[in-house]
Amino acid sequence: MNREILGIYILWRREIIRFFRSKSRVVGSLGMPFFFLAILGTGLNNAFAIPGQGNYLQFITPGIIGMVLMFGSMFSGITVLMDRQFGFLKETLVAPISRTSIVIGKALGGATTAIVQGAIILGVAMLLGAQVQPANIALLAAFMVLISVAFVSLGTAIASVMEDMHGFQLIMNFLIMPLFFLSGALFPLSSAPEFLQAASMLDPLTYGVDGLRFLLLGSSEIPFAVSLAVLTGFCAAFIALAAFLFSRIEE
Repeated sequence: MNREILGIYILWRREIIRFFRSKSRVVGSLGMPFFFLAILGTGLNNAFAIPGQGNYLQFITPGIIGMVLMFGSMFSGITVLMDRQFGFLKETLVAPISRTSIVIGKALGGATTAIVQGAIILGVAMLLGAQVQPANIALLAAFMVLISVAFVSLGTAIASVMEDMHGFQLIMNFLIMPLFFLSGALFPLSSAPEFLQAASMLDPLTYGVDGLRFLLLGSSEIPFAVSLAVLTGFCAAFIALAAFLFSRIEE
């Protein structure tokens, strides 16, 4: 097996094992999305109907899945800081593989765990009564991978220039909530003021949520081809940024 591919596989597997061994992390990462669906979704279900997109629970289901993918992916960047603190990062950096492969391995590992969480939330939404009609499961899974890899790469890029774990968490919270609320996850973008609509177009999660909404409900405000193209561009840019910043970490 090619040395680079083997290195990517080992780093991917390490991220998976680390995630599932941390039971508190699994439960904690799913707690907030569950309450959004169980309380906000069902509580407002009969109060709002979104034209062409079903009841409110159905409408926010793609948004909550997008939130899970973004939260889980970006916070996986903290593993870079943990590895640096406990000395594992230095061992990784001297391994006979490129730093781009290291970034890819970590990104794929973080994306895999985020997708598992997203699939669980989708199942919970369906149990709560959301009627989703994924026309193409393979395309839905591929689109979730694209969202996750983009935000894992962004989290890794930020973690690469930081050394304080608490500071990383503060920056993540400062960045994540605006990205989530501007994405149209909880309300149609067409109902927002023009300045919020303009700001949402700069948010990569907007295209992720709208693409998920199209794949799950069959309708969206942004054409799916546009969402796919823009999100792919963001993903490529974030991977390049993460690889560049990670390569500047000193051994």
